[in-house]
Amino acid sequence: MDELDALSVHGETEVGWCAATAPNEFVDKDGVPYAERPAHIQPDPRAPSRRDRRDPQVKALRGRLRETNGLRGLEIVAPDEVARAARIFFRDGFVVVRDALDPERLARFREASARVLRQILEIPGVGGRKYLTETGRLPHRYSYGTASASRQLLHDPVWASMIDLPTTRPILEAIFGGADFQVVGAGGDLCLPGAIEYQALHADLPPDWSLSDGRIETARRLGLPLATDADGALDARSRQLVYEHTPPWVTCNFLMSDFTWENGPIRQIPGTQAVAGKPPSLADEPEWMRLSTLVGARAGAVVIRDNRAWHGATPNLSREIRAMPNVEYGAPWLDPTPFRGTMPHEVWEHLSDYAQRLARSVKTDPGVWPAGAGVMHPLLSSRRKAKEAAGAAS
Repeated sequence: MDELDALSVHGETEVGWCAATAPNEFVDKDGVPYAERPAHIQPDPRAPSRRDRRDPQVKALRGRLRETNGLRGLEIVAPDEVARAARIFFRDGFVVVRDALDPERLARFREASARVLRQILEIPGVGGRKYLTETGRLPHRYSYGTASASRQLLHDPVWASMIDLPTTRPILEAIFGGADFQVVGAGGDLCLPGAIEYQALHADLPPDWSLSDGRIETARRLGLPLATDADGALDARSRQLVYEHTPPWVTCNFLMSDFTWENGPIRQIPGTQAVAGKPPSLADEPEWMRLSTLVGARAGAVVIRDNRAWHGATPNLSREIRAMPNVEYGAPWLDPTPFRGTMPHEVWEHLSDYAQRLARSVKTDPGVWPAGAGVMHPLLSSRRKAKEAAGAAS
């Protein structure tokens, strides 16, 4: 049986572990390995020298992670602990909420995650490699969002159905200071077994130090104790409170499998959501940051992340795919223009009234299909061609 026939995003799998794919092998838009990597792409200088479970360096890394991997004192909250969840989120830049997906929703999301991943992996690799590496990403790592020619999966009814959940809605309202936030995207990321490299720590958004009227109003709705100086402007302490408590973008990543020490759990660096500095490079990153992973979070949980907080992927040395599909939300004051036209009207009209309001800025007109939606490909050049062809046809 072909390994993709039985592909699943939970439990052991034959997918992954391609020794023919060199460590830190980044490819360009056409799938050609970079002779000279662009400056913004960081290789992992401490990665094992071979992508093979039997390699001594892989075994040594497994031994270290078995003993030390995991953020000490990780707090995991229940869905009804809304105030506590918001407090942790504002303190750390993320919060883990257990049981966000009931068994039926978890099964549906697992099936959809495997279905879309199969589309990506069924494109043959080159030069003896099992898979095509995604443009600009480390080997064995893919983004459901960027691998889509539309850069979103809001056209997929399963992803769209996760926009409004009874377990996440109250917490998101507590974070955004009310119900007037918006959906801006959906996708997520995953790593196959054999993703031996660490991804560089990064923030999904650059720091935004602007203080629009809408942002300050959000802070007031949150009940922050804001004070003004002699000129009537917010004082320094109040400005910092606003920055810390008004994320422009919040992502809900849903766990398809338990996070273990060996299957590539995401690492999050607490308290980095409103700092001016940049994360350390992979060469300079201290060991405690590499081990600051969310080990212990269980399948069906959600990680609600401030996209400004430093985070990164870690090695998957297991035999299990680690998938985290997501839904992404924007603050009430965020300009929705860049996100328009990624959800078909025909998907939108089957959502709850609440979800329809959240997705008001991303839906298309009736009968209009988002350009590129439904085409999944690891290579940027192929995604561009698909989107351009869809645009020409329309």
